[in-house]
Amino acid sequence: MTPRVREILSWYGSDNPGTLSNLAKLLNHGRLKGTGKLVILPVDQGFEHGPTRSFAKNPDGYDPNYHIELAIESGCNGYAAPLGFIEAVARDYAGEIPLILKVNNSESLFNSKSPISAVTSGVEDALRLGCAAIGFTIYPGSPERKQMFEEIAKATLEAKKAGLAVIIWSYPRGEQLSKDGETAIDVVAYAAHIACQLGAHIVKVKPPTAHLEQDAAKKVYQSSNVKITSLSDRTKNVVQACFNGKRIVIFSGGEAKETDALLQEVKDMALGGSFGSIMGRNAFQRPKKEAIQLLHQVMDAFSGVK
Repeated sequence: MTPRVREILSWYGSDNPGTLSNLAKLLNHGRLKGTGKLVILPVDQGFEHGPTRSFAKNPDGYDPNYHIELAIESGCNGYAAPLGFIEAVARDYAGEIPLILKVNNSESLFNSKSPISAVTSGVEDALRLGCAAIGFTIYPGSPERKQMFEEIAKATLEAKKAGLAVIIWSYPRGEQLSKDGETAIDVVAYAAHIACQLGAHIVKVKPPTAHLEQDAAKKVYQSSNVKITSLSDRTKNVVQACFNGKRIVIFSGGEAKETDALLQEVKDMALGGSFGSIMGRNAFQRPKKEAIQLLHQVMDAFSGVK
């Protein structure tokens, strides 16, 4: 147990020893163990976008074993997936890496301006499968936000009683947000703060752009001279929105990018105080050797290793 991990755990004073132990499992595993940084491999894209869109670029990805082996061999802090993928590997790889059960999911066969994910598993499944945490997606800005907030409130209460950590994917989306607004700095920072208020231990958001979506927020950003020109500045603003940096916030890898662009983005976010990355397609759509190399480079950016 390092001083940094002890400091992070001290931020969650209302949690029981089981939850703190599972947070410590995530923070003390893999190549970044003890640093207070996290790189997690999430593979919910097959459910969310379809198997061919997700895995055809690297057909090894159709096999659930491929992903958990990639997470283990690369030294990730944890592996996140929906129920089916976790059930397929939990027994054979028990205890080898902290597991995160994604308890709600959606599919792309039906597009709606009122997005909401379906609850597809629960805390009992996470306990049965030996998971350290549950993951849950919310869409702040959706007309269905009331139901989502109530669902995660219930799941969070159950998870914390059971000693599990809670990770919230917070993705602004809805009919009153423009496409640019979904990743606008004011909106992303707001979405991150909402996830913290809902009781998340770890918050996942997308990298924010310099766009300002809300007129009321734009006035304050400008009058208070909040710096948002660089990605590192914007990352700092999002981290600040997460209880002044006293909640763990990590950023998604997003859509597939060229390696140089991806690594520059990661370095900029690390400079801004990001606690890490949760990177799926940019990793698992590559051959394993290349994916491991990329994940190591991402980890090195967060650990300060050249």
